[in-house]
Amino acid sequence: MIARLRIPISGWNMPDNVSVSGLRSYLSILKLAWCALMVSIPLAPVWAAPAQETKNALQIFFVDVEGGQATLFVTPAKQSLLIDTGWPGNDGRDADRIVAAAKKANISKIDYVLITHFHDDHVGGLPQLAARIPVGTVIDHGDNRESTDAPTVQVWQAYQALLAAKKLKRITVKPGDSLPIRGIQATVLSADGAVIDRPLHGSGQENAACKNAEHYPADQTENIRSLGIVVTFGKLRILDLGDLTRDKEMELVCPNNKLGAIDVYIVSHHGWYQSGSPAFLNAIAPRVAIMDNGAKKGGTPSAWDIIEKSPRLENLWQLHFSDEGGAAHNVAPEFIANPEGTDAANYLELTAWPDGSFDVFNSRTKNAQHYSAH
Repeated sequence: MIARLRIPISGWNMPDNVSVSGLRSYLSILKLAWCALMVSIPLAPVWAAPAQETKNALQIFFVDVEGGQATLFVTPAKQSLLIDTGWPGNDGRDADRIVAAAKKANISKIDYVLITHFHDDHVGGLPQLAARIPVGTVIDHGDNRESTDAPTVQVWQAYQALLAAKKLKRITVKPGDSLPIRGIQATVLSADGAVIDRPLHGSGQENAACKNAEHYPADQTENIRSLGIVVTFGKLRILDLGDLTRDKEMELVCPNNKLGAIDVYIVSHHGWYQSGSPAFLNAIAPRVAIMDNGAKKGGTPSAWDIIEKSPRLENLWQLHFSDEGGAAHNVAPEFIANPEGTDAANYLELTAWPDGSFDVFNSRTKNAQHYSAH
């Protein structure tokens, strides 16, 4: 609808009997008055409309849980998948932020919660979340294997208690399985220390970066058991491996690349050096990487450098300015949701279309970057 403004201008009433030249003069005066009025009124910014309708789009919210992970997928079929739930404690801070993202997506239930592994920054917030919004089914890699770490044991026990109290359905998956989520194809790549044994469709090429690659010792924590998936939406491919460490990453891309090129890489392990080797980044070659780091957790300079040097990278986005990275190892401010200073819980949102195009929106700047289909 076009708004029409009626602006009375005192003393400028047009006489009843007016000549053509008089009418022209009168209209010229009105035009000058209108221009003066528009100059004097501060106008709100005008944002370009989305290139395509969002009703057919996949929405992904990267919730700020300050160095943990909580990534909410909402499909065009209005089914939801939440990958991890952030930290416990903090008066339910992380659960509240996830619920706020769900409201932005116009959903009132989380259909599936995928727990990548049983560390407190990934599963710790689930009991508080389930107290605030209905949860349908949980997906995990199987039982906790890190029995000597007290915080891990504690959140694992809380997880078991929640499943029993809420009678939640639990699905335990293995590499190669498909997740039952309408509107996307989600394939399990890693789980409980195992990875897929054959290449995904269209991949399998030799990875030249493996020839002189460093060999990494086996991780002994829950990180190595991370449940990792690739999400395919039309022509778009999105990779999330949780906190999978470099030794297991190498099994996915060396000597042959089982994954192929990725469009959007949810940076493993918050951008810490234990994940994201050069051979791995060379293999997946993402267009865009999104790092769910905190101010004081993640964003290791060496890992940041590897991502920035990956062959197809257009942009790296960060949930936080990394204190460890300093001026030399942080992206430009427009690509950071939460800059230095007091945390404001700003989030990033990715909106994707089946043709492979997508936008990344920064809730702090209110600006979006568009990426055309390749």
